[in-house]
Amino acid sequence: MALAASLIRRGALAHADRTAIYVGDESLTYREVNDRANLIAARLTDAGVAKGTHVALLVSNGVNSVPMEFAAIKAGLVRVPLNARLSLDEHAAMVEGSRADVVVADASLIDRGRELGARFPDLTVLELGTGGDGDLLAPAETVVGEPAVDLAPDEPTLMLYTSGTTGTLKAVIHTQASYGAICSNILANLLNPQPDSVMLHAASLIHASGTFVLPYWIRGGAAAILPGFDPAGFAEAIGRYRVTEINLVPTMFAMLLNAGVLDDADLSSLRKVIYGASPMPMPVLEKSIAAFGPILAQYYGQTEAPLVIAALDEHAHADRSLWGACGMPASDVDLVLLDDTGAAVPHGEIGEITLRAPFQMAGYFDADELNATTFTESGWIRTRDLARFDKRGYLHLVDRSGDMIITGGYNVYPREVEDALASHPAVAECAVVGAPDETWVEAVTAFVATRPGVEVTEAELIAHVRERIAAHKAPKSVRFVDAIPKSAVGKILRRALREPLWEKG
Repeated sequence: MALAASLIRRGALAHADRTAIYVGDESLTYREVNDRANLIAARLTDAGVAKGTHVALLVSNGVNSVPMEFAAIKAGLVRVPLNARLSLDEHAAMVEGSRADVVVADASLIDRGRELGARFPDLTVLELGTGGDGDLLAPAETVVGEPAVDLAPDEPTLMLYTSGTTGTLKAVIHTQASYGAICSNILANLLNPQPDSVMLHAASLIHASGTFVLPYWIRGGAAAILPGFDPAGFAEAIGRYRVTEINLVPTMFAMLLNAGVLDDADLSSLRKVIYGASPMPMPVLEKSIAAFGPILAQYYGQTEAPLVIAALDEHAHADRSLWGACGMPASDVDLVLLDDTGAAVPHGEIGEITLRAPFQMAGYFDADELNATTFTESGWIRTRDLARFDKRGYLHLVDRSGDMIITGGYNVYPREVEDALASHPAVAECAVVGAPDETWVEAVTAFVATRPGVEVTEAELIAHVRERIAAHKAPKSVRFVDAIPKSAVGKILRRALREPLWEKG
């Protein structure tokens, strides 16, 4: 199995003079990216950062994002990405929990890096592209060679924090082998980049978007990197860089559609539009296919097993009955649905997705109890996601096990109710949770943000849902809000809505 570091070297040799990344008006070739990565790795070594060191990264999307990641991988460091949108306390918890000894901060985040340094006196703070003293990218007299580091397949290379359903931060460990396998998994199940391929990145490269960089790198494609997601800027960038593939979360589709920026955008270069990370509301999917054409494909994955556990390609999207399905299980994953006793459920019934794959995590860092409940005795991962198979073998995600509502003795899956609500033309976005109830134990409770200038009543929405799904699944109440809370990567945070309801009792 190829190590992540080996794939980086392979791509650098094969495509040295091709353009690897675009950032604004700037571009770097494969050779330039690789040379910059080697320089960073050498400077880290000079600063006493040895193989195996846990290095927290405060690096925003930009020209140094990819070189910094490649440097850490090739130097055998364990990178701990810190999402720029999080608070100082959240960053501090990640630094402490990951046992990071070093933080590397770029010019846009160096102040936060210094704040962390002040909080943890033993933490070494290094600068990237700031132009200051000790900048890891200060000009070198000669081109720096490859890091002289021996790497093994089972050595950690990434510690990525995820909050999951509980809200408790936990760090997922990926190794040189599993990160290399993520690349192979994407190429086998989702994408087939060509030398003229360009993927546009607007989401943070520290999460799912970043996993697409290496597959394009080894195939000779390029990454066009934006500092963040702005609908107008994103639409303009597709034509500007002749982008062939984009990757969006459902909330980004909604923002593009609502802003109307696609109407005059040059989308002629696009070959594939990928979505994932959270369920896609059916009205948004329908409008997205109308806007982009029949080129949408979906992936289902987790931080614990990125990126493609199952995929619904553009050909399957032609069948409306499959909209909302996760897709077919990936070719490199073993997947079963298990009940509470650990037995496989009959075909068509709901069970917990349990899997084994070369791209799965090595485990959670410093979390023996959590690892014991997540891994089966034979090493399979319990995902905590509930799903069923249809007659054709397509996987349909039902919900997270922790989000299921038990009302009056019946199981209600929030996603089903959310899909029914989202089909109402007044609903911009929604989330459904269970609230404490003396009669029903849990009452189905909906939070709804309406479209600007559109009015709708609670009674109208409840009636709308009752027309589409069983009456006991309809909300007992609807609460109107300005926006639905989301995580740093755009996932709806049901727990942020549910927990205050239970605290009030």
